[in-house]
Amino acid sequence: MAKELRLVIVTPEKTLLDQEVDSVSIPMFDGQMGVLSGRAPIVGRMGAGELRYKSTDGESSFFVDGGFLQIKGPIVSVLTNRSLTMDDMDAESAQTELSEAIARKPVTDEEFVARDRDIQRARKMVALAKKPR
Repeated sequence: MAKELRLVIVTPEKTLLDQEVDSVSIPMFDGQMGVLSGRAPIVGRMGAGELRYKSTDGESSFFVDGGFLQIKGPIVSVLTNRSLTMDDMDAESAQTELSEAIARKPVTDEEFVARDRDIQRARKMVALAKKPR
């Protein structure tokens, strides 16, 4: 009998998802990480990108904008400041966000780092928004 796996996605405003799933693919700051039931405990820093999960209802996705991941027992907890469902994704607004980030003229090192981070995040949002559903 397969062990259960529960995915919980939380933002400062609300809990977006609390559901049993079969598997999860999470964007970490240094690459993608897959999670199946029985995974060893871990705490990690997430990057911006697509969080995918499979359940009995099929496969679904969220865009997460960084945050932290905790896996403890059968619970996969995702804590993020910003998360969008595929229905909330809009290619036009993502493209506008990308254009605005590219147009910024940084002066300090911190501004260069922030601009690059914003460009990468916006590019991932554009790609995800254009992905067939």
